[in-house]
Amino acid sequence: MTQTDDDKEAGLVEAGRLLFAGSADFYAAAQTLDRLPPMEDVEIAFAGRSNVGKSSLINALTGRNTLARTSHTPGRTQQLNFFKVGPRLSLVDMPGYGYAAVEKAKVEAWTRLIHDYLKGRANLARVFVLIDARHGLKSLDTDVLDGLDKAAVSYQIVLTKADALKKSEVASRLAGIEAALARRPAAFPQVILTSSRDDSGVPELRAAIARLLSERAA
Repeated sequence: MTQTDDDKEAGLVEAGRLLFAGSADFYAAAQTLDRLPPMEDVEIAFAGRSNVGKSSLINALTGRNTLARTSHTPGRTQQLNFFKVGPRLSLVDMPGYGYAAVEKAKVEAWTRLIHDYLKGRANLARVFVLIDARHGLKSLDTDVLDGLDKAAVSYQIVLTKADALKKSEVASRLAGIEAALARRPAAFPQVILTSSRDDSGVPELRAAIARLLSERAA
């Protein structure tokens, strides 16, 4: 009997649930390239503007409220933080971009680290670029997408804080971003709408990560 698309999607949602139902622990931090952990796991990185909700989303994915440190102060994540999930997966919380109050030298150091990490990490399966659903793509975000396209690093847009978006605004926000992605060579076309507050979209994001793990194992 042929498996339908709905059956496949349901299977991925369950695989994602099981993946994140197991262990999840912080295991490494790197402020310089020589401090990066060995390239052993499949890595999924999370990028986005400062205070877009990267740490909150990682906590929602893993079901652990304090796994990734959250803060209302932009610019608190100042290194690459690695979290081990199960036997084969690492999540990477990247420094937020676009926070001007941090001294220029520090921003330049973060930028070099992120660039070198993205360019040289063969086990990096995808970068999820988090965008605040209330504001959509801004110029700083498109600059980051330009860099990912240039480096040929696969990425996917995840909209955060979707609970703050009016229902009437959702379709137009998604359509606008999907249209912008259609011209980008390294972009995955599907946009995932999430909220860490009510966990909406979290099962779909887990399913997307489970799919990437399955593809890497093939």
